[in-house]
Amino acid sequence: MAMTETKRSDVPAETLPTIEIYNTLTKKKTPLITVKPGRVSMYLCGPTVYKPSHVGHMVGPVIFDTVKRYLEYSGWQVTWVVNITDVDDKIIAESAARGTTMDKLAAEMTADYCTNLAALGIESIDAMPKATEHIDTIIAFIEGLIAKGCAYESEGDVYFDVVKDADYGKLTNRTVDSMQGEGGSTADRKRSTADFALWKKAKASEPSWKSPWGPGRPGWHIECSAMSRALLGEHFDIHGGGLDLIFPHHENEIAQSESLHNCPMATYWMHNGLMQAAGGSGKVGGRPRDAIDSKAPALDEATAQAATKISKSTGAEPFKNLLQRHRPEAIRVLLLSTHYRSPIHFGEEPLSECARAMEAFERLFTRCRRITGTAFYTLPLRNRRAGAAAVPAAGDDARALRDKFLAAMDDDFNTALGIATLFDFVRVVNKHIDQNGLEKTPATQPCQVLDAMLLVLRELTGTLGLFLKEPPAVTSSADAETVSKLMELVIEIRARARAAKDFSTADLVRTKLTEAGIALEDRADGTLWTQK
Repeated sequence: MAMTETKRSDVPAETLPTIEIYNTLTKKKTPLITVKPGRVSMYLCGPTVYKPSHVGHMVGPVIFDTVKRYLEYSGWQVTWVVNITDVDDKIIAESAARGTTMDKLAAEMTADYCTNLAALGIESIDAMPKATEHIDTIIAFIEGLIAKGCAYESEGDVYFDVVKDADYGKLTNRTVDSMQGEGGSTADRKRSTADFALWKKAKASEPSWKSPWGPGRPGWHIECSAMSRALLGEHFDIHGGGLDLIFPHHENEIAQSESLHNCPMATYWMHNGLMQAAGGSGKVGGRPRDAIDSKAPALDEATAQAATKISKSTGAEPFKNLLQRHRPEAIRVLLLSTHYRSPIHFGEEPLSECARAMEAFERLFTRCRRITGTAFYTLPLRNRRAGAAAVPAAGDDARALRDKFLAAMDDDFNTALGIATLFDFVRVVNKHIDQNGLEKTPATQPCQVLDAMLLVLRELTGTLGLFLKEPPAVTSSADAETVSKLMELVIEIRARARAAKDFSTADLVRTKLTEAGIALEDRADGTLWTQK
């Protein structure tokens, strides 16, 4: 993906709101203060593209897409980079197993990854650099480290000398001695078993590039250091990734970059919790889950979550298969219903619960369209928090909920509390409609307050990347009149089951209809159904 021009901030830096971010490096929350006033530079470690992406690969992009949306909404100009690792031992092994080339496999898997991002509404990435496109940059970076005495060549390999970095281990709060392992198959070529590869000597028949140390390819860690510097500079604002990347990847990135540049690599290190299999996730729209213990050592928390994370090695299914069973928006809601630093409990039941919870919004949208004649998805979308003219007209309750939402997001991007607040907003709008009898004679009732409420709701859902586009209509080969008659029959069967107190049958009917993309709304004058 080529670099794109991002929107300039239209808010003076001195008037930007205070947003606090938990920093894994300092183990505390501090206000966002950027390298360049009014601008945010952000780097997220992307995938190693050797197999189709799964739901675990979507966690970071959804979270940081939301972070970017909210920062831009709050007045910052944001540049967001997500890298692609397209040369790696795993890609080489997988391409050999498939009888194809590394380049072809990486291109195929990158296309799969980008298609899945688009399905989730992730369209705000400014650049997606590939490691193979930055080989010269990587080589120059390694040469700089050797010149400073921080790295050394050994039999065609190049290693970073961890002893030369007095701060090595500061991200994980571990000493060099505590992080030393066996050193792997190249231990005899290292000065210390903790030293890590910057350049790997080519093996027979493996892809390679010319270098001052002979043909070879870059190590994993150096790729991100080189690409982030090339696109964001020596010191940028936010570096993100999963908890499982804290060590060794991010620890080694810091060592490389800061040893070469003598300045911080990133001011803030944000790490999201990992995706874990579970039978249930807790009520969506209810009390949000708390974040992980901020006092726990980062490496301990990462190790605990990584032990049960969903990954390719644990048999995670391709994400495109998941999209055949669940709406992308329900997946996005699930990923945002937990504070980003907490583990996300994933499964069919949590996803189905998210789909059911979203029906509350869709029923409200349908209800309001009957009253106002305007579809929610066609309302103007405000993407700036300052000067929202609709807010005062929306009433005290709506204004208070907007303030609560903004306070939650300002506090380390607490999307869990933000989503819970949106459900409260739905209840407030429904209450307003009921108390003012807006459905009884909608053509003659004033709807200025309702219109203002809906504008505020669209503003807030938009910052989370939700309800931006109307879901595509469900296609069917059956005649519309036949479908209508069948639905009347199903609704009648459900009504009789409820009257007979056979609630298990009634619930089964509703559940199966939901799975088929049909939502029911029980009203005083009967039950309505809508196709998603």
